[in-house]
Amino acid sequence: MSSTSAWGATIRRLALPAAVVLVVAAVRFLGADTAAAATGSTTTPECAGLAQSRIPASAISLPTTGGRVEAAVVTTALVSGRTIEYCQVDASVFPVDPAAPAIKLRVALPFGWNGKAMMFGGGGYNGTIPDLRTNVPFGPADQPAPLARRYATFASDSGHQQGPTAVPSLDGSFGVNDEALNNFAAGDALKKTHDASLFVLRHAYGRNPAEVYFAGGSTGGREALVVAQRWPWAFDGVISAFPAWNNLSEILELGYLTQVLSRPGAFPGPEKQGLLYTSVIAACDGQDGLRDNIVSNQRGCHFDPRVLRCPGGADTGPTCLSDAQIGGVVAASTPFRWPYRIASGETGYPGFPFLSGADMRTPFLGFGTTAPANPMPVTSGYGFQYWDQWVKYILTRDPAQNSLDVDPRRPGKWLDRISRLSTIEDRNTVDLRPFARAGGKLILLHGDADELVSHRSTNDYYERVRKEMGPEATREFLRYYLVPGANHANFGTPAFAAGWDSLTALERWVESGRSPSNPVVADVNHDRTRPLCDYPAWPRYRSGDPDDAASFTCAR
Repeated sequence: MSSTSAWGATIRRLALPAAVVLVVAAVRFLGADTAAAATGSTTTPECAGLAQSRIPASAISLPTTGGRVEAAVVTTALVSGRTIEYCQVDASVFPVDPAAPAIKLRVALPFGWNGKAMMFGGGGYNGTIPDLRTNVPFGPADQPAPLARRYATFASDSGHQQGPTAVPSLDGSFGVNDEALNNFAAGDALKKTHDASLFVLRHAYGRNPAEVYFAGGSTGGREALVVAQRWPWAFDGVISAFPAWNNLSEILELGYLTQVLSRPGAFPGPEKQGLLYTSVIAACDGQDGLRDNIVSNQRGCHFDPRVLRCPGGADTGPTCLSDAQIGGVVAASTPFRWPYRIASGETGYPGFPFLSGADMRTPFLGFGTTAPANPMPVTSGYGFQYWDQWVKYILTRDPAQNSLDVDPRRPGKWLDRISRLSTIEDRNTVDLRPFARAGGKLILLHGDADELVSHRSTNDYYERVRKEMGPEATREFLRYYLVPGANHANFGTPAFAAGWDSLTALERWVESGRSPSNPVVADVNHDRTRPLCDYPAWPRYRSGDPDDAASFTCAR
C-alpha cells in the first residue's frame, strides 16, 4: 500500500468505535501474526454465532434504531467457474420513522477470505439486493468476480423492497416516505449498509478488512460517486460506471421527452428506430479509420436526421421519418434547458446522441416499442416509465397523477418541490479533495452508445472535477474512460460489449501506487480488443489486425 493509501486507511479506522480502533492499533503495533492470535482474527468466518445477533445503533454513523442479523447460513456456489464456500448473512437495519421500511442487506463471507471487502451498488429504483456473486460493471469475461477472489461482498436494497412490478427496478412507491427517499436518493442507505456490514464482518473474522472497495453502474454508478463525495474515508477505491449522478436533472429531461414522444405521430416505431441507427452508422462509421459498426469519434459524428424526411413531412412508411418523428429524435439528442432555477444549481441535461436509444438491439432501454401514454405502457422506454413513477410517488406523491400533465419546462405549483428534491437527487459535488487526500482512487467508465444515461453527462462531471481540482491533481486519483460502441450495462447485444478487469487495475493503484497504464478493453461477445483511452481521447485505427488493440492509437 502506498503511503498516501496507508494514511487514508488510518483515517478510515478513526471513524470506528473505540474498541475497534484499539484492535487495529494492536495489529499495527504487534504485527499481523501476533495481533491475529491476540484478537482471534481468521480467514474462516464464524457463521453459526451470527444468527439473530443484534447490530447496535452505535455501530452505524447515521440515525437508525439498530439492526439484527436475520439468518447466517454456510453455502456453496459456483462463482466465475469456481466453487466458493461462504457464509451468507441476511440482516436488517431498522429505521427511525416506524412507517419507513427497513434496509435489507446481505453479506457474503468467504472461507479463505483475502482480507478485503467489496460493496455493490444497485440499479434503477433499487428495491432488491444485488447478486453478491456478480462481477463489477463492465467486468471481464476471463477474470473472476470479487467473491471468487475471496472478497467479502455486501450490498442492500437501499432501504425499500420492490413491490410486484412488470419491470424490475421500476417501483418508485417507496418515495412517499421521507426516510426511505433519503435512503435511496441522498444515499443514506449506503453508509448505513457499509457500517452494519463491516460490523458483521468484524464479528465473523475478528478484524477489519485491509481495503474496502465500491463498484456500481447506473444508479449504482451514482452511488459510487455519492460515497466518494459524502464519506471520503469509507472506501479505498471506487468503480463508477455509467453513473446517473444528476438524477433529478436527467428525470426532467426524461419527462420532457415523455411529453414530446407522446404527441400524435411523434413516436418512431421499431422499424424507424432501426432506420435511424443504421443511417447514423452509415454516415459516421469509418471516421475513426475503420468500418466496424462502431463510431469511436462521437464528437466528430454529425448527422442531420432531416435527410430521412418523408416526402411532404407526413408519415409514409418505415423507410423515412415524418416531421413529427424528426422533432422527437432531435429533442432527444439536443441539450434540454429549463427556464428556472433549482437549488442544486443544475441548469439542464445534455441530451443523448443519435446512437443512444435508436439501436433496435436494445429498444426497451431507449425509446421502447410503444409511445408513452397514460397509463404508462410497460413496453415504453425504461426512462419514460422511470419518469412516470417519479411523478406519482416522489414529486406529487399521488399515485393517480397523470405524469403527462406535469411539464418539466413549466412545472407551476411543483417548482418548489422540484427544487427541494434537486438537493437530494443531484449529487454533484465536484470537490473530491477529501477523497483524494484519504488515498481514494476512482475509476470512471461509460459507453458512448448508452441508451439510458447519457455519456455526455459523465463527460460534464469529469470536466467539472478537472476544472475544480486541476488536471494534475485530478489525474493523481481519477481516470475516466469512454468506451466506443458500449451501451448501458451491456444490455442486449450492443455493438461492443465492454469487458475490462478494472478491479485488478484499482487494486494495483490503491495497494501499490501503480496507476492504470495503457488499459485494454475486450468485446466479451466477439474476439476483439480496443485500447481504453483517457477521455477525451478515442481509439483511431492505424494498421494491422482490426480486432487487436495494438492496431489502434488514442487520438484527440
